Amino acid sequence: MSQKKIFLVLIAISTVSLLLHHGGHLNLTLEAFWLGCPSSTFSSTQSNSGPSAKHTSVAFLKTHKTASSTVQNILFRFAERNNLTVALPITTCDHQFCYPRPFSAHFVHPHTTPPDIITNHLRFSRAEIRRLMPNNTIYITILREPGAMFESLFTYFNQYCLSFRRVPNGSLETFLDHPWSYYRPEEKDSMYARNTLTFDLGGDKDRPSSEAPAYAKRFAAEMERVFSLVMISEYFDESLVLLRRLLSWDLDDVLYVSLNMRTPDSKSSLSGENTAKIRAWNAIDSVLYDHFNASLWRQLRAMGLACVEREVQLLRQSRDRLVRSCFGGNLPPLRSAAQITNKELRPWQPSAKVEIVGYDLPLNMTQKGRVPPRDECLKMVMPEVQYTRLLLRSESLHYRKRFPLRNSQQTSRTVGQVRAHKESPAPSLIPRPSETMARSTKGALRLSQ
Repeated sequence: MSQKKIFLVLIAISTVSLLLHHGGHLNLTLEAFWLGCPSSTFSSTQSNSGPSAKHTSVAFLKTHKTASSTVQNILFRFAERNNLTVALPITTCDHQFCYPRPFSAHFVHPHTTPPDIITNHLRFSRAEIRRLMPNNTIYITILREPGAMFESLFTYFNQYCLSFRRVPNGSLETFLDHPWSYYRPEEKDSMYARNTLTFDLGGDKDRPSSEAPAYAKRFAAEMERVFSLVMISEYFDESLVLLRRLLSWDLDDVLYVSLNMRTPDSKSSLSGENTAKIRAWNAIDSVLYDHFNASLWRQLRAMGLACVEREVQLLRQSRDRLVRSCFGGNLPPLRSAAQITNKELRPWQPSAKVEIVGYDLPLNMTQKGRVPPRDECLKMVMPEVQYTRLLLRSESLHYRKRFPLRNSQQTSRTVGQVRAHKESPAPSLIPRPSETMARSTKGALRLSQ
């Protein structure tokens, strides 16, 4: 190799090293060049002239107990950084879109329309979401292995779901031995006790056993036509590699810390026998999971497994740098809600029998004294309920400044529509708000300490 070529290679390596050392990030095309990876797995996000701009219209179906809160946090922070509007529930729906009722556009707060992103819990209704979201919206969701998911559901909702509450001593093994002794399909919250993924996706969780196999295959094929990507929680980082390529996002856009976790003593280990019983009881969910797990790995193999591994390592290294930047080293230790001093960071506790932990962030030491972490760092570890309320306050504030007269009119109209919806056996649809409605620039609200 000539001295000139060696010199150019050294300059290129030094430039990349400098960018990484200072926490900068390379764009998708340059990263792909250095990793030896294809620049995109999904041709729809790539033009002939080069990489597309970041895709900003996203509908994420947030499923239960699948690491979906972590994905939601990624989407919330992306929306704020890019001045996007997130569809948020009306106050009577709290932080979910009146789940478990089928989603209706009536459940969306008028101050958060027209939206770019929707990500809070809802029961999927493609027709309603298509009326609400732009035509170029990309649909994504996430699934989890049914055994681990059902164990988490049983523990998390043990005091809410009647099918679980009537089980003697709250024993998962007892439930699995005779599930029909405790399960009532028509009861409130019964969706947590059988085929929860199917229910969240808008399907029939109680399809008769004789019809379930054929139904599950048809339903999986239908969902594959709707969702451009179905993430798998057991392969979370690999799924993020596909997600950011699908959306043409930068690496920094998908950095995260895990949220909404249980303490180890709140978890139960599953025997192979009980895992098999769970999969049989949740037969439709099991078909869905197996179908989309296989689909995920087909996409990863098409990208090249060596390439995927290099991108995963790059993602983890970037996440470590972000943690050091935010918190001066490792993540703060996980704490129970009672131990967390900042109320904005206390995770919701479903019952006294299960403990959900969060992060209690210390004040940073500087030459000027003790200062709180940056807003972006706080938001990365902020639980779903608090972040949803924060976004709603922010979006409502900007909406009222731009449309002071519309505020009272839309609020009263929305209340009337929701009341009418409750009284009607079938949801009535509202038209998508005008695409010409001006979008206001979002500003971050300072969190209380």
